[in-house]
Amino acid sequence: MASSPTDAAIALTRLGLGARPGEIDRVAPDPRGWPLDQIRPEGAPQPADDLVPSDRRMTEFLDYQAGRRQSRQARRDIAPAAAQASDPARPAPGDAEPAAMRRSARRDLAQDTAQAFLARVRLGAATDQGFAERWALFWANAITVSSVKFDSGAFIEQYEREAIRPHVFGRFEDLAVAAEQHPAMLFYLDQTRSAGPDSMAGARRNGGLNENLAREMLELHTVGADAGYTQADVTELARALTGWSVPRAQDRPTPNPARRARQAARQVQPGVNGFVFRADIHEPGARTVMGRTYAETGEIQGETILRDLARHPATAKRLSRRIAAHFTSDTPPEPLVARLEQAWTRSDGDLAQVARALIEAPETWSAQPAKFKTPYDFVVSTHRALGAPPQTIQPLRQALVAMGQPPFAPPSPEGWPDTAADWAGPDALVKRLNWARTVAETARIADVNAAAASALGDRMTDRTRLAVARAESRPEALTLLLMSPEFQRR
Repeated sequence: MASSPTDAAIALTRLGLGARPGEIDRVAPDPRGWPLDQIRPEGAPQPADDLVPSDRRMTEFLDYQAGRRQSRQARRDIAPAAAQASDPARPAPGDAEPAAMRRSARRDLAQDTAQAFLARVRLGAATDQGFAERWALFWANAITVSSVKFDSGAFIEQYEREAIRPHVFGRFEDLAVAAEQHPAMLFYLDQTRSAGPDSMAGARRNGGLNENLAREMLELHTVGADAGYTQADVTELARALTGWSVPRAQDRPTPNPARRARQAARQVQPGVNGFVFRADIHEPGARTVMGRTYAETGEIQGETILRDLARHPATAKRLSRRIAAHFTSDTPPEPLVARLEQAWTRSDGDLAQVARALIEAPETWSAQPAKFKTPYDFVVSTHRALGAPPQTIQPLRQALVAMGQPPFAPPSPEGWPDTAADWAGPDALVKRLNWARTVAETARIADVNAAAASALGDRMTDRTRLAVARAESRPEALTLLLMSPEFQRR
């Protein structure tokens, strides 16, 4: 298919994260080849900072939990003495140190998460693989976790880097298993609290089933609410998933023979990235989900069901529509949805083939920009247009909080919304304008007219070109560029 003069700008803004200075000219000879070359078996690029893998992060997290227990125990120990003290306001002896340790550990974990977010934005602002990055961000949002819960937030960096990015150009079922079994997801959807009532441990401690992971796995991560599953299917899947968990303090090696015997009785089977299977809390028995019966196979039972759900035709249909809506329009073209679904079904969920179908579809290259940028897209594309990645986390966090998309904190398991109705309200636009003015006052741009041409290429209208050229000051010109309809949409 022949390329038009606007195709390079479309590739970089719609399929990517925005154009950097000079990038449109570099991509122009082969706009479709640019994203196609980024579909690689190793997945999407990783941020540049050092990753603390999940097993090490789990050690830090268990230490944090131990500090919490020590603090609670210290408060219980000193409560009787405090009640008898002549000065009740005096700090209780022995309480301050565990509490201080707990606060310090929590700060360290939160700081690590903040720096991971900064590294992710810096990658987005500087990468020459903008399509691979957008594709990875799409999947991280489609099967999302959130730092709204501290426990899941402590592993959110590892989640994206271990469960999402390596799998975005592989089979969807592999991505789904890696995501659902990751500690971030197990904490976020309370799977660590689920125990089979009739399991070995559940019968002893009156264990309770938690259905959160099973429900979202069906409704949001695979087949969707329209696929015809029932509440009985949710419950059956939740029973199959019992035993999916994370390490606990009592699993740590011990020289005590009695404790070692109790550890052996718990039958904890380690997996990858901090996942463990606890056979003693797994609900025994065959399970029937969406009309198919699965024999009792322990850990494999839940995974087998998940893989079947990932390969279900309803999953292909629902996620193909979501991909089309994310990349092209809030109401995506039906021919594009059909192309993606066909590629998904034909390849048995090979996301590389789905990505190729997206890139090669003529609907993807419509000249009319229809998607309104989320605050994250707006911030990253601005840094790309200026050729200047962010340097510190605090201004970045403040900007995204003000615009309604705080770092790593989608408000629900549905992930961040992706339509103009969610982000283009009057108050939201005022906050974007305020941030654009702040950026424009400090940006080191010698020629805003050249920056506008470099950022928008042939997508820039005469109206925007004239507004930028006639601005009374350089900050005003840059503000007009950043708030222009062409820059706000992709």
